[in-house]
Amino acid sequence: MIKSGKNIDYASRMLKDDGIVVIPTETVYGLGGNAININSINKIYSLKKRPKNDPLICHTDSLDKILKHVNKIPETAYKLAEKFWPGPMTIIFEKKNIIPNLTTSNLNTVAFRIPKKKITLELFKSLNFPVAAPSANIFGYISPTSIEHVHKNFSNGIDYILDGGNCKLGIESTILGLKKNKILIYRLGSLILNDIKKIGDIELFNNEENYPGSFKTHYSPRKKLYIGDIKSLCKSYQHKKIGILCFDKKYEYVDKKKQIVLSDKSCLNEASRNLYSSLYKLDSMKNIEIIISSLLPNDFIGTTINDRLKKSAE
Repeated sequence: MIKSGKNIDYASRMLKDDGIVVIPTETVYGLGGNAININSINKIYSLKKRPKNDPLICHTDSLDKILKHVNKIPETAYKLAEKFWPGPMTIIFEKKNIIPNLTTSNLNTVAFRIPKKKITLELFKSLNFPVAAPSANIFGYISPTSIEHVHKNFSNGIDYILDGGNCKLGIESTILGLKKNKILIYRLGSLILNDIKKIGDIELFNNEENYPGSFKTHYSPRKKLYIGDIKSLCKSYQHKKIGILCFDKKYEYVDKKKQIVLSDKSCLNEASRNLYSSLYKLDSMKNIEIIISSLLPNDFIGTTINDRLKKSAE
């Protein structure tokens, strides 16, 4: 069993010694290593079985530390940071050479985030380097929102898990880029578009250029997930043992023990928090073969949930 606890000093020592420490954030748990150390970065890619053309997000606790690793922080980025950091927002900057190309998949840009998790910010204060921390799961699988999920992905190779309890938001950060007067949205996340629009004009970025989380298939359970009309899907796959991921109510077509409701209050924020943990539960049920679900109301965080469901079902 991988060692876990709330020992910030121990976690700090491990990271300074090129170790791998799982860190909690308000979004998901991250597989953390020294972002400027090639040995640590190679460990992350190897443990996750992550393609090296999928760049990593760097994490730290202050704009001053970010400024040491990027060429400049544009004025719009300062406005975004003042409003949303610490929080579930990642910004892409032009990088300095101190950040290895391995960390950024040979891009001349680097993604930075200041997460909103007290124990993790305390850890970062003790470090003079940023922490690269993609989600603490095997590449392509469901992102982890609890220590239990981390253990489902890894049995060794990790030096310590910093225990922060269950993640409050449950879906990854929103990734932004800046281009002239526009805020580019590279990845939908827990910071919703309605709030970002208060800072400036936004544009959804649809190119094939690499950025963290850009691969078409992601966040997927091992069991096949189908998205559509629940009744129609139950009919189409009646020969299969079906589990249902429900938004706010269970259905009559399938044994209710094989169904999980994201929010019986029809609350999108609660559904977001429960999305990945519910997929883990359905994926571990031995009496179902496939999972079916429908899209949620496409507003606020519902837009992000639907993005994740579509990518899970690719």
